[in-house]
Parts: sequence; C-alpha cells; structure tokens
Amino acid sequence: MRIAIIWTVPGLVIWLIYVVLAWGVFFSSTIAHVGGLIVGMFVLRKIGMARLTWAYAFGWFLVVQLLSRLFTAPELNVNLAHKIQPGWESHFSAYWEFWATLVIVSGLTLWVLEMVLSRVWPVSERLIDGPEHLSKVVSG
Repeated sequence: MRIAIIWTVPGLVIWLIYVVLAWGVFFSSTIAHVGGLIVGMFVLRKIGMARLTWAYAFGWFLVVQLLSRLFTAPELNVNLAHKIQPGWESHFSAYWEFWATLVIVSGLTLWVLEMVLSRVWPVSERLIDGPEHLSKVVSG
C-alpha cells in the first residue's frame, strides 16, 4: 500500500501537467488521481509511512521501466522507456542522459516524499513490534 501511496504524489503532478493542462479535467481521471491521493492519505493515517518505502517504490519504478522497454512498442513510449519526452529534446542530446536524469529525479523525489510523509504519519509502535506484539495484544 505504501508503495502505491507514495507514487500517487508525483503521479498527481504529472497528471496535472500532462493531462489537465493539455486536455482538461475528466471526471473519471479526477476521481482516480485526486480521489486516490485522498484515500491514500487516510490509509497513511492508520498505517504510517515506513522506512525504506522509497527504495521499494524506486525498485518497482526500475522494474516497470524495464518491462515497458521490453514489451511495449517504441512509438507509444510507455513510461518514457524508449525516447525523450517531447518538448525536452533541447535539454538532452541523448536518450541515456534523459533516462539517467529521470532515474535520479525519481529516486530523489521518492526519498524526499518518504521523509516528509513519515514525519507527518510515522509508523505506529504497534505496527513496528510485529507479530509477537500482536499476539500479546490478542491474548491479553
């Protein structure tokens, strides 16, 4: 859950820039992006943001990048896995430079988000203690 929740924040920003500004607001898209973020924040109130969530989210990002590169058509450029995002060509002379920048910015974004979210909603002590603690709570 935490991986999905941490990705909703940059997902919202990307959606605003590349969908809302370009195409306008659509009800279903708004429910998915804004509603998903709101639900995620309610969930974080209950479970908290655990340490190293950013690393797992970053690992997921790398897996999805690889799968997108291997299994999607280059002309679709799913997850920017094949070529530079249109409009950014003047900033990068090669795709590998764009991709390396994307990887670094994504990793740093996830790390900062985890730091902020874990300060706002830290993991509760009862969740940190693990199953041993839960068995004590259940048995009294």
